[in-house]
Amino acid sequence: MPILGAVSQPGRGAFSFRRPVFVEYLVIAGGGAGGHGQVASYREQGGGAGAGGYRSAYASETSGGGASAEEPLELKRGVNHTVTVGAGGAVVNAQATSGLNGSNSVFATVTSVGGGGGGRNSTSAPSGGSGGGVGGSGGSPGSGTTGQGYAGGDNLDGLGGGGGGAGQVGQVGYYFSNEDGPQSRPGVGGSGTASSITGSSVTRAGGGGGAQYTSYRAGGGAGGGGIGAGIHGGNGSLLGAGSGATNTGSGGGGGSAGAGAGAGGSGLVVIRFNDKPPTISAGLTYSTATVGTDTVITFTAGTGTVTW
Repeated sequence: MPILGAVSQPGRGAFSFRRPVFVEYLVIAGGGAGGHGQVASYREQGGGAGAGGYRSAYASETSGGGASAEEPLELKRGVNHTVTVGAGGAVVNAQATSGLNGSNSVFATVTSVGGGGGGRNSTSAPSGGSGGGVGGSGGSPGSGTTGQGYAGGDNLDGLGGGGGGAGQVGQVGYYFSNEDGPQSRPGVGGSGTASSITGSSVTRAGGGGGAQYTSYRAGGGAGGGGIGAGIHGGNGSLLGAGSGATNTGSGGGGGSAGAGAGAGGSGLVVIRFNDKPPTISAGLTYSTATVGTDTVITFTAGTGTVTW
């Protein structure tokens, strides 16, 4: 397909123009870090963190928060278009602290918002691309960003709420009884969303699981969310939370009393187009593949530019 075209106008002759590049994309921000519980207080456990904002413009696949697919970008040639892969939120190693939000990811005019950190006790959880779950008691879940992700889960009498995912609200903990007596379950992280932009279906951007001061550990949401922390029922050893999976933008698990929270997973930027490859600046880590007649470039770290 030619890059240059020609148009004639009466009295002005012909002039050339450069057609735009049509680019489909998946832009996922870094996930938040889990909130940290309070030592020696079983009611004050950390909430799971929210996933990074999830924006998709590929086929009819949904964006985060149940939004429809966005329109592909029409990009000018000869212009530097920014690409930034957001880092996951770092763990704060201090009791009774909310987790840090993840960093934004950017492609040209598209920005996905970093995931909200998990909440601590008596404080509302941070909002983000997807919101953080509430810690042990008090406060409210973090909100998700419209078109990017869901809210975090509420707490329940000491049980940390799950972080929101791209595909589902973070879950609320619950209590029940069985033959072994009273039981409790902290909130599971909200599930992520699947995309086939790279040629195969991959689920990403799951929320982190909430924490509690027992041996049961809440799972992270499908797509890479970190498991919540707990304490070993047999020997009393602490079971630290899991981190969000790398390059999924998933949230880290909430920390229990004395057991560390999980870091957020780094984000991802994927672009797909049927055109010549762009020039990619220094500062970006990436791989290139051919899927059918399309070129797919997956950026996994850094910041820089692409220019057609």
